[in-house]
Amino acid sequence: MSVAFYGSSLLSSYWNGAATYYRGLIKALAARGFRVVFFEPDVYDRQKNKDIEPPDWCEVVVYDGTAEAMRAAAAEAGRFNVVVKASGVGFMDDELLEAVIAASSPTAVRIFWDVDAPATLAEVNAADGHPLKAALKHLDMVMTYGGGDPVVTAYRSIGARECIPIYNALDPGTHHPVAPEPRFSADLTFLGNRLPDREARVEAFFLEPATTLWRQKFLLGGAGWGDRSLPPNVSWLGHVATADHNALNVTAKAVLNINRDSMAATGFSPPTRVFEAAGAAACLITDHWTGIEMFLVPGEEVLVARDGKDVADILGGLSLERAREIGRAALARVLADHTYDQRAETVDRILRDRIAAKRAGVAA
Repeated sequence: MSVAFYGSSLLSSYWNGAATYYRGLIKALAARGFRVVFFEPDVYDRQKNKDIEPPDWCEVVVYDGTAEAMRAAAAEAGRFNVVVKASGVGFMDDELLEAVIAASSPTAVRIFWDVDAPATLAEVNAADGHPLKAALKHLDMVMTYGGGDPVVTAYRSIGARECIPIYNALDPGTHHPVAPEPRFSADLTFLGNRLPDREARVEAFFLEPATTLWRQKFLLGGAGWGDRSLPPNVSWLGHVATADHNALNVTAKAVLNINRDSMAATGFSPPTRVFEAAGAAACLITDHWTGIEMFLVPGEEVLVARDGKDVADILGGLSLERAREIGRAALARVLADHTYDQRAETVDRILRDRIAAKRAGVAA
């Protein structure tokens, strides 16, 4: 089965939080016999900050950030059984969606794959005549990497024929326990780019506890924090390449996850950081969001904080032995229930059923 996948970037995680998700899922689909071609624009300096070279499990087509190059890439959609346009490609997104729909075969399964459904839905609902609304009638389904029933209901209400969450997961070949590295030593580590709808939560859940626990060491990774005033016990690493995530996660006593405002409000949206940390057997502290118990058991496989005071209290009373125990339990859980191989099995079944149904409908 052939898949044309139009997304932000497979090769670079630079200002591209979906990279781990794309890599894990597409690699697992390739292992099931899918031939995937990933089309990504050369924008935002991502090609200058690649984490990986083109892999043997996916062909990658990098096109220039121009309208002409975008249209040429979209025209390739007609050669594939499945055509996926992801959200947040970062260059002429609405025009790209329209172009790949027009170019795809009548028997192809057409999918809008939303890697930030709360933000997308807020944008659609705020704009009369948003292009995505018009496009939904030409799409076979929407897939999302999170959101649960609230997102499914919201997409159906604006015209989606079907909406199916395919949640983030773990690729144990990429994210796994490694030896600690002294340069990543910390009591609490947070990794996340500086974004407008997360900064206040980073202040509350990370920087304020750092001020309270001034004798402890805090480590901040991610792009965009260079001009932010930080407490003296917080060290900023800048962008952390994917290859360093295992060592970063395993070295700290605990790792913090902070969802963006929209994802925390919607719930059922575990980011890739959750599974990366669990895959390294790190002790994860996460902000509270509805649905977390679907993925990890609070108090046993993950520690949950409702505010910065909870983070400080948890960290202040957390022994290294207890942290390691929680990390081991998290690793066992995600290996059992939340790998990309398991997600790919679900996607495989869905796509084969839809292709068969479309071909039968065209033949009739």
